[in-house]
Amino acid sequence: MPTLLEVLRLSTGFLAQRGSSTARLDAELLTAHSLGLRRLDLYLQFDRPLREDELQPMRELLRRRAAGEPVAYLLGEREFYGRSFAVSPAVLIPRPDTETLVEAALQHREARRIADVGTGSGCIAITLACELPDAEVWATDVSAEALEVARANAERHGVADRVHLLQGEWTQPLREHAPFDMLLSNPPYVTTTELEELAIDVRNYEPHTALVTPGDGLDAYRRIFDGVASLLGADAHLAVEVDPRRAAAVEALLAAALPGRATRRVADLTGRDRVVETA
Repeated sequence: MPTLLEVLRLSTGFLAQRGSSTARLDAELLTAHSLGLRRLDLYLQFDRPLREDELQPMRELLRRRAAGEPVAYLLGEREFYGRSFAVSPAVLIPRPDTETLVEAALQHREARRIADVGTGSGCIAITLACELPDAEVWATDVSAEALEVARANAERHGVADRVHLLQGEWTQPLREHAPFDMLLSNPPYVTTTELEELAIDVRNYEPHTALVTPGDGLDAYRRIFDGVASLLGADAHLAVEVDPRRAAAVEALLAAALPGRATRRVADLTGRDRVVETA
């Protein structure tokens, strides 16, 4: 029987040959998941022989990863802001870039009524509910399947009583619950042309409705900003995640939607403009 270390080496080589840029990490995560271990536990069991009934589920996961399926979907979860969130092909996989939006929001800890437009997995809404225990959050999504994932995550993190999930397009479901102290969104901002340039695990597996927007990449922002002033209380905060290449254009749209309000951009950890917000 091959040892765990031998299997990891073979798995890493297999994934590397098929284009994974994180082959060793992928192999470790999938192996640990298949064996019901923590990744750290692998290092303590390198000499462990693996039976055929243990190897077969691992082979299936490796085959799917080699075809391009994202590791997060194979594991069924992804960490975001220090918490584990369930994910499925119905929702975008949470990314570190979006933590910049959460950090910007947490500069306004006085907010008590928060809206999250296009919530997906609920990672933004639920993180804010966890970090701001006096706040209530209303989270919208057009996808019923996405809202089921968000509901499971709200229950997982003990905030289901303060995260209100609403189905509908953009800000429409929020009208009857306004005004809000804060409105946030990580909307679709990839154009159809740009989609073809993305990695296969994003292009072929993540939901296009949450990823791609028509035309110039600004349509989602126009939809969110249309009439948004009527949803916001006095001095409310509005912040959206952006493609750094279109940050200036989004900032101009926000300034036009909220005349008289100062706006600014917030950089992510790589120094690129990642969030546009009211100042």
